[in-house]
Amino acid sequence: MNDKDYAFLKELVETPSPSGYEQPAQRVLRRELAPVADSLETDMLGNLVAGIKGVGEQPLRVMLAGHCDEIGFMVRYIDDQGFLYFAPIGGVDPHLVPGQRVRVHGTAGAVPGVIGKKPIHLTEAKERETVAKFKHLYIDLGCRERKEAEALVAVGDPVTFAAGMERLQGDRVTSRAFDDKMGAFVVAQVLKAMRRRGGCPVELFGVSTVQEEIGLRGAATSAFALRPDVGIVVEVGFATDLPDGERKELGDIRLGKGPIISRGANINPHLHELLVTTAREEEIPLQFMGEPRATGTDANVMQLSRNGVATALVRVPLRYMHTPVEVLDLGDLDQAVALVVGVLNRLPAGREALLPR
Repeated sequence: MNDKDYAFLKELVETPSPSGYEQPAQRVLRRELAPVADSLETDMLGNLVAGIKGVGEQPLRVMLAGHCDEIGFMVRYIDDQGFLYFAPIGGVDPHLVPGQRVRVHGTAGAVPGVIGKKPIHLTEAKERETVAKFKHLYIDLGCRERKEAEALVAVGDPVTFAAGMERLQGDRVTSRAFDDKMGAFVVAQVLKAMRRRGGCPVELFGVSTVQEEIGLRGAATSAFALRPDVGIVVEVGFATDLPDGERKELGDIRLGKGPIISRGANINPHLHELLVTTAREEEIPLQFMGEPRATGTDANVMQLSRNGVATALVRVPLRYMHTPVEVLDLGDLDQAVALVVGVLNRLPAGREALLPR
């Protein structure tokens, strides 16, 4: 990954975008895609839709999706001492919340704070054996009273972990919110690559979807509006190259070994085969994940939109999902971009070739 692309990825993942509050990240994507797209629109829910016109008569309509929302918190109450009580947005693990540094995103800007709880010295033995409930945690802004806190933040303001993106060893990087701003990044990079290649063989729509973490909402509305023939979702997938990796349940999934191709009821079998063929011809390493039920991603609602969409799911291996220290390999991102670009250039001329046989 070159320095320019790295800077784009870093800016995107560090820009706050909890579910329902995604527009700061969408503005970053809108800026990147404005020189590339033939059309660029935001719908009522907040999805960003970038379109590139296809060549020929009635080209396939293809929707690429990566959700830009991240997990976070929302301010629910400010007490007389200026402490903020909060609730999670999305699936936040309560084990890892106490002691974290956070940013509360008020109307005047981000306000630093820390999540506090009773010190272990003052905690009874039974309490130490249980996970602290969110209602017993609070955010300390350093304020002395409610009035001081209310001058900075308000009930309903979103909160994110303060962690940003940092290089580890080699191509390994860590950050909050790779799930799934990494997917929105890949979609944007695919659109850039297709524009550089000249004429696009399909009517292409790259969608940065919203509110995935609270119910796949943005993908549901955007797929309904766009009426795609084909949908490809770019998401994260659980890496199992860890001391406690669940290989028997999830497979042998490793960072740096290429994107993951899902296979199961949520996935069109013809698209699956096309992904495999493309990877072989382009010499792109692949990993595989069997998913016998719903995948829990935007692919679920995309597949079921209107009378059905031929859907595929490309995942990128990720460690420590839904934590402030998610870890991935930049090489897997580049390979995911190459794979999706290769598939777009190999899709059949008509949707009939994708029908079940």
